[in-house]
Amino acid sequence: MLRLLIVLVLFLSSLLVLFRAPTNFLWYVSIVITEFSWVFCCILACLLFWRFGSPKYFLATNILVIFAFVIFTIPVISAYRISATLSKNLTAAFGDTTKLNQSPFSFTKLITGINAKQLPYKTYTYDPSKSLTLDFYPAKTSGKRPCVIVVHGGSWAGGDSQQLPELNSELAKGGYHVASINYRLAPQHLFPAPIEDLQQSLSFLRSHVEDLQIDTSNFVLLGRSAGGQIVLTAAYTLKDPAIKGVISFYGPADMVWGYKNPTNPLVLNSGKVMADYLGGSYDKVPTQYVNSSATETWRIHPVPSLLIHGRHDPLVSHIHVERLSSKLTRINHYELYLPWATHGFDWTLNGPGGQLSTFAVMQFLQGVVQHK
Repeated sequence: MLRLLIVLVLFLSSLLVLFRAPTNFLWYVSIVITEFSWVFCCILACLLFWRFGSPKYFLATNILVIFAFVIFTIPVISAYRISATLSKNLTAAFGDTTKLNQSPFSFTKLITGINAKQLPYKTYTYDPSKSLTLDFYPAKTSGKRPCVIVVHGGSWAGGDSQQLPELNSELAKGGYHVASINYRLAPQHLFPAPIEDLQQSLSFLRSHVEDLQIDTSNFVLLGRSAGGQIVLTAAYTLKDPAIKGVISFYGPADMVWGYKNPTNPLVLNSGKVMADYLGGSYDKVPTQYVNSSATETWRIHPVPSLLIHGRHDPLVSHIHVERLSSKLTRINHYELYLPWATHGFDWTLNGPGGQLSTFAVMQFLQGVVQHK
């Protein structure tokens, strides 16, 4: 009976690979389920041969084991299939690049690559009047190097520059400076405050070009979740020729559509989150929703765009990316669509989603940055 109960729990957990998490707690669980699915495959393989207790449950248990095992393999198999054409697709979107010394996806890295060492960084105050800081990760390549500005998520009301720092270190190892910034938060500060803060961080980095060895003609913006909305809007509206590209991880791109199609309230009260950020409901401040939507602002200053999203994201629907991608017909862009992934899948860089997204980011940078 114990074996059956354990397998039943694992089977029910595996359904998070197939469906969006219905509650906020299960969303967190789904990150582990989908990005460490290979661990659960190993557990199920052991359970298949674990025999104790009453034999009357063996057949039913083994059937559940097989079904759960197959479901848990979906992220790994899907990642392998996507990896077969990912480099080719990115090259078609952003041009030929120097071959990366890595593959888009590695079965071995699922097991051995976890907990990569974080590189040291230095914190600077880029706007003393607002006590805003950034964490600067210097490139591990000498000379003036391009800089990636990273903007954290947190529903525009939380989070900080130390959110998911592993990618910052990987980018620095790849020869890019990284500036992970803090910005003013809602509801005390409304849109476009974060855009203004990002612009101020650009000014700070330009004013310290010699100290930090930054190639100020080459910036790329990268944001996650709420940070994705911020970087998309900033890249498309600041009209800064030094911004060579923008990368959005599961960011809301159409704020009007998002407000009218709210998230499951058991996961996130998206209506309140957006109203707190924009200063009210869409009926009260429609211009704020339009001006903060990349689907509306991309025409102002279109730049190459990498859009990364998971099909089972319960916080920010993948439809945001689809709506934006359908409009970016005149600029180089690529949508990395992960059919099993949830919000925050890149919590580990070495899971199926983390590996593919990291590779895509590195190849995108090589394609859009003008190396000197």
